Formats: sequence, structure tokens, C-alpha cells
Amino acid sequence: MADEKLPVEKKIGAYICKGCGLGERLEGAQLSMIAEREAKANVVREHDFLCSEDGVKMIQDDIDNEGVNRIAICACSRRAKTDAFNFEGVAIARGNLREGVIWARPDTDEARETTEEMAADYVRMAVWEVKFMTPPSSNPEAKCTPDILVVGGGVSGLTAALEAARAGYPVTVVEKSGHLGGHVADSWKRIPDRAPYTDPVDTGLDELIAACEAHDKITIHLNAKLTKTAGAPGQFQADISVESGPTVTASFGAIVQASGYDDYDANQLPDLGYGKSPDVVTQQELEALARAADGGAIKRPSDGKEVKSVAFVQCAGQRSEKEGQLPYCSGHCCMTSIKQAMYFKDQNPDIDTNILYRDLRTPGSGGEDFYRSGQDKEVTFTKACVDGVEAAGDGLHVKFKDLILDEDSEEVVDLVVLAVGQVPNSGVDIDAVAIEEEEEEGEAGEEGASPANEVHVSVESILNLDYRQGPDLPQLVYGFPDSHFICFPYETRRTGIYASGPVRRPMDIVSAREDATGAALKAIQAVENAAKGRAAHPRSGDLSYPSFRKEGCTQCKRCTVECPFGAINEDEERYPVFNESRCRRCGTCMGACPVRVISFDNYSVDSVGQALKNIDIPDEFEEKPRILVLACENDAYPALDMAGMNKIEYSAFARIIPVRCLGSVNLIWITDALNSGYDGVILMGCQKGENYQCHFVRGSEIAHQRMSKVDDTLQSLSLEPERVATYEIAITDIQRAPQLINDMAETIEKIGMSPFKF
Repeated sequence: MADEKLPVEKKIGAYICKGCGLGERLEGAQLSMIAEREAKANVVREHDFLCSEDGVKMIQDDIDNEGVNRIAICACSRRAKTDAFNFEGVAIARGNLREGVIWARPDTDEARETTEEMAADYVRMAVWEVKFMTPPSSNPEAKCTPDILVVGGGVSGLTAALEAARAGYPVTVVEKSGHLGGHVADSWKRIPDRAPYTDPVDTGLDELIAACEAHDKITIHLNAKLTKTAGAPGQFQADISVESGPTVTASFGAIVQASGYDDYDANQLPDLGYGKSPDVVTQQELEALARAADGGAIKRPSDGKEVKSVAFVQCAGQRSEKEGQLPYCSGHCCMTSIKQAMYFKDQNPDIDTNILYRDLRTPGSGGEDFYRSGQDKEVTFTKACVDGVEAAGDGLHVKFKDLILDEDSEEVVDLVVLAVGQVPNSGVDIDAVAIEEEEEEGEAGEEGASPANEVHVSVESILNLDYRQGPDLPQLVYGFPDSHFICFPYETRRTGIYASGPVRRPMDIVSAREDATGAALKAIQAVENAAKGRAAHPRSGDLSYPSFRKEGCTQCKRCTVECPFGAINEDEERYPVFNESRCRRCGTCMGACPVRVISFDNYSVDSVGQALKNIDIPDEFEEKPRILVLACENDAYPALDMAGMNKIEYSAFARIIPVRCLGSVNLIWITDALNSGYDGVILMGCQKGENYQCHFVRGSEIAHQRMSKVDDTLQSLSLEPERVATYEIAITDIQRAPQLINDMAETIEKIGMSPFKF
């Protein structure tokens, strides 16, 4: 979006709260004078409880009657009272006087002076920040269709489709095979999800399929695939090609990918007898045998005889560092083996069933009860390491070491069932072109690495995305679509496209249905946000979007390469083209831009730069250093807030500015801070790498790469490298984050004040 909005006359209101102990600890009149005389706010007011109905009304009256369109709320953290201070059509900045000042400083006479200085600076910072902000408004080009596309007709896909349709949204299901149900169509029973958790229960697939086929808002395409997917949330365009039929192009607001999984190739386990004997089967193959028996005697494939003894080998090709095997646990396998052992016991209690396990895992609320039920049915559980399976005579010889008795053992059985893992069917990984571009720019990070235990997903493209960063969803180290299972499940690096079911992580039927419900809700949220021109998670509701000054752009491509979400393309002249609907508003492009021409209405190089520069910098003789802390708003800033709530003290010389993501930090902020007389700078971001916590996936990693080049700059300015430090902070680091600030204060005391002080 290169268009610039028409300038609007700025009228700034500064509002200073006296509640929550602020009035007792701080001189409100002095803060008001600073806001008016130094920061030049047009309207300055104090209130006993700014978040009260009366306080909110006072602000709204100034907006309606005084023309105030930029508001600096000097009260509590920006993370608090967000509903109360939610004013439409204005730009809002927050000065954190509660968690960031009075709660982080001792209430003593000795500390009063520095506490007042902190508060005064936060007032200055809030007013100057909002002075360089513009009231955000949604992109006038935003448009949206409410239809939702579900890719995959298994249990996950059908559940997502039914949940979205019941909520009133039209749904299209694309299934590559000629039938619905996926792997579950070949399964006989499932693990129970309700008390008493004693017996396998019906899969419920027939009822699910019938409900989807009967729903008037669900359209199903069988023998179909996506040949092209383009666009963005609210305006995806998908080409649906049906086998021996026409290709249909349709519009969708959001996409749920529920393409399922593939079983690990058991042919890679010849030591366990697979491929050498037809009586060595996988769990999925046993489901087909049980379905064919339909409650009757299960027969072994080799000769059709009834199975009288069966051994279940857990972790077959899983939780292994051997080449070609899966390093992870597929989660459901232990419970599935217990369920399948019950198939035999319920048909004939005299059948010998032995589950050979290294570690037995029964997750879920009913897992332990289901395990106990298996014991009650006399299923044998043996903690063992299986050495091999060989066909001999009329049976299979299973050799194993009993880990309880610490002795080698062997048993002869009619059937061996291998608990092989789930391999995701997520499509090809990031296109090599994107990696090459990163390497050309010298920015290739850990994502370009190839860990020794990486699982490569060798399948054709599922989505066929028209993205410069590749045709499918980026994958994690094991081939699952890029997401974070704890902080933001279902999210991927393709805004508006949500992964669901075993394509996202290994899981059983019950978990897959729960997972699909969550993905459907996220898809609905994406549709609603797109219709209003608002951002998706984690800045859900943000109306701002990136713009740039074309005349200043050097076409360096750093913004297009570093954007984690594929939200920036290039035109014929190689200028960036911002796709507002794909953008997550992380600001990584802004931090990447060396000429500082990218900005957001309510977050820019200028808004943060003015905040950090307009504080009181004491001269070197006062021995009051200043430390700038740029803290990620998702983890580090909440950790510092909670430190304040817990009355954990940190240096009064720190001035904390929350940033959307560490990836949004432009190096000019570091330069400006040092030139302005700051004695130290701390960057606090999220954990990076394989187990990343960054809500914007790569922001913290990119920031560390940028900051690795700062040492040379510092040395050229005759400044010590210790003056700038970058840390990975978790939201739980409420002790560590303040300590890092205190450590920097001690470092400055040792090396001395900055020579750049005025």
C-alpha cells in the first residue's frame, strides 16, 4: 500500500490516573505539567480512576467535543484495561505508571526521587509516541467471502466442515479419494471419550458422514484436488479439479487443511518381520482385519486361521535415532494397542494378548481407566525391548529383553502388530527458491539447516499455493506444518490457513475431532477479521497495515525475504507489494528496512524513535545512567509486568518500550538511543530456533542475526560491546527479566557512563 492518507490535524489528549495507589506515590500535578509544557499535549486531565465509567466518559467526551484524536493514557500497563480504553477512530499510547513504576520500585523516601523521574519519563514517552501515530483505519480495499474451504474428507475435515456449517458458514470439502472418512473408514472401533472408559466404542463415522452430506451448507467434491490456491484471507481463490471432470474456481474466506497422515513405512522394519511374513501387520492393517471380522474371530492373513495369540510391539520405528526412523512419539499408539488387544479379549478371553512396551503412555482424562480395563480383561503388559521377529514353523518368534526381569525372553504367537507412527501428509516443504533468496541476502537462519533426524515428507503438493515462499505450508523439523502446539495451535505461517488433525501433530480420533473444532473456530475468526480489515492472531483486531514510501525504496528485497508470512510480493519493477490480508502486523518488514520507509499507522520507526529520544537524560556527573529496554509485547513485556505485580524491584534507570516483535526492531533505534546518551540497551525477545516461542515464528531469530552485527558498529564508535545485549525471555521469567536489567546497571557502573552524554 503505497498510498498515503490525507493529513489530519493532531489534537493530543494526555490522561493521568491517580487510582491503584498512583495518586499516593506520584505527583499528579507535576506529571500534568510535563505532559502540557514539555510534551505539548493539547488537553491534559487527571482522574481518580481513569478506567471507571466516569473516567472513560471524560475521555470520550473530549474525543466527541474537543476533537481529541490522539490519546496518551498514563495509568496501568497497555495489557490492562484494554476493554475500558478501547476508543474508536483515535490513536492510543499507554504510559505504564503502575506495573512499570510504582509496583517495580520500593515505597521509600530514598527511592522517591528516581521513582518520580521514571514516571515523568513514561509520561513524556507516551505523549511523544502518540504524537507520531495516526488513528488506524481498515484497508478500504478489504473484502471477504464467508465461505470456508476444507481440504481433506477424513474425520478432521468432516468435523471442521460440520462445525463451521452449523455456525452458518458455507463450506466446501475437497477429498482426493473416492470416499469420505480417511483412515477411520477402515477402522472398526475407537478409544472411548466418556466414562466409564472401559470398552472400545463405535467410530461414529457413519453418522458424521451422513450429517455432512445432509447439510445444505456443505458441498463435497470427491476424487478432487486443489490445482492452485491464490489470494489471502477473505479472498482466497482456489481451483478445484475433479478427476474426469471440469476445474471449478471458487472464492473462500479461510482454509482448513485436514489432509491427514500416512503410516510410517513398515517395510523399513525387516528386523521386526514386516514384509517377511504376512502375519506381521501394522495397527491400521489390524483395524481392517477387525472390521472384516465385525466382532467375530480375527483371522491371520497367511492361512485364515483364527488368531489365538498376538503380540503388540510398541514404538516400532518410533522414538528412535536410527536413520530413516521417527524420532518422535505418535501419542495414540499405546492406547490403540490396548483397544486392539480388547478386540481379541472381547471376542475370546482365552486369546493371549501381550503388549510389549518401553514406556506406556495413556494420555487423556480416561487413559488410566482404559489401561486398567485392559488389565481387568487380562491383557498382558510387558516392559521390554524387542530385538526381532522371525517366522518359524507355524508361528512367529518374538525375541525381546524383559526390562523388569532383566533377562532375554521369547514367545511364539500367531500374529504380531507393529505400532508404527503417523507421518504428516502436509505437502512439500518451503520452496528452494525462498531458501536461495535468503542465502543471497545473507539472512538464511536455522530454517535452512537440515537436522540429522529430520523427517522429510515426500508427497505431492496439497494446496499448490501461489506464494513466492513455496506451494505448501512451511514445516517444522518433523514435517508437520509450522505452528506452535502450546501457544497458538492451528496457526500456520500462511495467514487464514489452519492445520487440523494428524496433519498438525499425531493424534487419535477423539483428539482429531476436538482439534478440528478449534481449527473451524479459527477459520471463522479469520473470515470475520478479514471482512473488517483486521489482523489475525496474535494482534487480532488491529486495523493498521504496512505502508511504504516508494520514492525512498532501494529495492533491496529484505522485507520480502524476511516476512515470515509471505505477505509481501514484488511488482514488475521489484518494488514491494504488501498484501494487507496476509499481514500479521509483526513489523518485521519495518525492522528489516535499511532506509526506514515502511511503517504502520500506530507503530513506526518515528513513533518508537520519538518515545525513546524524548526522555530526561542526566549528564554524566549525576551518575544516573539510562538503560533502554525494548521488550517483546508477547513474552518479555508481560514478564516485566508480572514482576511489577509481584513487587520485584529493578533498576530505576531502565526505560521500557514494548515492541510488537523483536523482529520489528530497526537498528536506527539502537543508534538513536546511544547517540541520545543512553548508557545501555537491552533487547528482550522470545525463544528462537526449533522450539521457538516467538508468536511471529522467526522474529526473534532475525533480530539476533541483525544484532550480531552491532558489535562492529559499537567498536567503531569506541563503545564497549557490553552496552548492547540481546536475550531470549519466556513469559514465566518474572525473576530473570528484572535481574537482566539489574545486571546491565551493574555493568554500566563498572565500565562507566556513555561518552555520548550531552
